[in-house]
Amino acid sequence: MKNFTTLLTSDHVERVHQASLEILEDVGFLVRNEKARHFFARHGCQVDSETSLVKFPPSVIEEFREAFPPSFTFRGRDPKYDRTIPEQSPVIVTGSSAPDLIDPITGKERRSTSDDIARIAHLINELPGYDVFSISTLAEDAPEAYFTLARLYPALKNCLKPVRSTAKDTGDAERVLRLGYLIAGSEAAYRERPFITHHFCPVVSPLTMDYDSTEMLIFFVEQGLPVYPSIVPNAGLTSPMTLAGTLAQGNAEFLAAAALMQMVRPETPLIYSTLPTVADMRTGAYVSGGIECGMLHMAFAQMAHFYDVPCGGYIGLTNAKINDAQSGFETGMSTVAGLLAGADMLNMGGLLDALKAFDYAKLVIDDEIAQMLKRIQRGLEFSEENLALDVIGEIGPGGTFMMHDHTVEWMRRAALIPKVAERDTRALWEQAGSLDAQARAMDVLRNILSRHNQAIFSPEVESRIRDEFPAMVPGDSKLPEGW
Repeated sequence: MKNFTTLLTSDHVERVHQASLEILEDVGFLVRNEKARHFFARHGCQVDSETSLVKFPPSVIEEFREAFPPSFTFRGRDPKYDRTIPEQSPVIVTGSSAPDLIDPITGKERRSTSDDIARIAHLINELPGYDVFSISTLAEDAPEAYFTLARLYPALKNCLKPVRSTAKDTGDAERVLRLGYLIAGSEAAYRERPFITHHFCPVVSPLTMDYDSTEMLIFFVEQGLPVYPSIVPNAGLTSPMTLAGTLAQGNAEFLAAAALMQMVRPETPLIYSTLPTVADMRTGAYVSGGIECGMLHMAFAQMAHFYDVPCGGYIGLTNAKINDAQSGFETGMSTVAGLLAGADMLNMGGLLDALKAFDYAKLVIDDEIAQMLKRIQRGLEFSEENLALDVIGEIGPGGTFMMHDHTVEWMRRAALIPKVAERDTRALWEQAGSLDAQARAMDVLRNILSRHNQAIFSPEVESRIRDEFPAMVPGDSKLPEGW
């Protein structure tokens, strides 16, 4: 059994669970979706049809808690990229849905497009630290009725790894599935290994289930397709200012959403996914880069372990406006905290300004951070062989290990070899152009984007998609002029 860093004692964990049951029983949930209210009523909850208030007897939560599966699988177009948590933790997922992007040529913020999504997907396909592409930006150039498809199509076209997406309503969801069927070759082939994972935020803190996202959560659970919800309490604004109060409320919100999923389809896989924050009460600013966000993720991970479900969320965000020192230390501090606490999934790639803007170079730097996190997860790989006592004896006092065969054998496995982090002497660094991390990251991404992407669809798949969706965006990953 793994040992994780903890902030709560076992008594604290049990008290948070009991407090969440008290909230659900005494305060209840405002549930705006009629279908969800129907499921709750059918399974023993108290539903007020006039106020839409639902109260949960503890026995109901305890019953459906027993049905939570202990693992969740992300599937890719290529099965070699499938990832199951917690067995293959940590799974690194990009941050998603930023409306804006820092233009790499001008350095100015602009609206993102489907071409940007194609390039980002290409990068994710090649950057080794990332496991899942949660579509990083919106697409300003999306044709009418293609809001979701204009994002999903270039993502799938350029990335063989699992892709996480969303949908606005049932019609939109059916178009998303139709795209999946066309790529897989048939509905049966897609359903055998669905390579799109769906994600929604059905709970609007405090203690409210909205209509649309809840409808979509139910839809994909009924379909038996991979989907999970995220809980997003904001201390001081949509949850109590205290971290313990936010933990108790957020845990109650998770239990309500998770119970709904099991009521719709028993043993549906899920993730205890969160984005907890603490507002800066000087201005009310949304502080996703605050250290308290990392601390809350640690506490929520403890609750997930208590329920024996995989966990994680938006760990590693920043409020920085550019890819600077603040961006690095906010991302680094919270991701290490989340990893050590046992978070299985970290949404952390490329986003600045509290999820509002994407930066290409930060995506590359975050990939290096992701590789560092995975190196920590591997640990010392302790064994008698790795103690290398025979090698130490052979070299002896005053010797050097540099030229020994053992060093040659282990140097690429024992230590991470970074591409962005600078390790040369100052003199060599200056001779190479005195490049900072941002510039080195840009060199990495230009190199990737200048190469042909092996993930692109075959002409047959492309033709099927174009016949069905004639207004589809191009979705090609091209290195723009000037890069």
